[in-house]
Amino acid sequence: MPIIKPFKGKFPKIADDAFIADDAVIIGDVEIGSKASIWYGVIIRGDVNYIKIGANTNIQDNSTIHVSRYEGPTIVGDGVTVGHDVVLHACTLEDHSFVGMKSIVLDGATIKTHGMLAAGALLSPKKVIKSGDMWAGVPAKIFRKMHQSEIDYIYTSRDNYVILGEEHKS
Repeated sequence: MPIIKPFKGKFPKIADDAFIADDAVIIGDVEIGSKASIWYGVIIRGDVNYIKIGANTNIQDNSTIHVSRYEGPTIVGDGVTVGHDVVLHACTLEDHSFVGMKSIVLDGATIKTHGMLAAGALLSPKKVIKSGDMWAGVPAKIFRKMHQSEIDYIYTSRDNYVILGEEHKS
């Protein structure tokens, strides 16, 4: 069973049709939307601020999401893909954005709708990835404009993970 527990009177709110893996940990002021999927080994800790994860979003295996008392919450929009082993800390991922595997997104950073952070990248505090831009590297910098096929893939990934979450839930 997943560990789902309150912190200082704040209880996680999880949509009934979301998939939560058996070993996920969800603590405190966390909201998870409809048909979202929280995969194996994920830790989501809303203790000193809140975390909101939108509908049809997937947080893949071994990712960690946290917040900052001073820099703010972590907000992940609808239809977002967060790859395996990602760290999100006090940042914003707008609807239909994409974070590649083993990436880190730090305090105050934002990935706009249709923005992409490549695998293994480090998005420094307060940086903004604009819509249609792909950033890569450590620290991440603009790599190039995305191709339409890459933007389309964000929706394919969303749809695949909604289906996979439903299959794991049943």
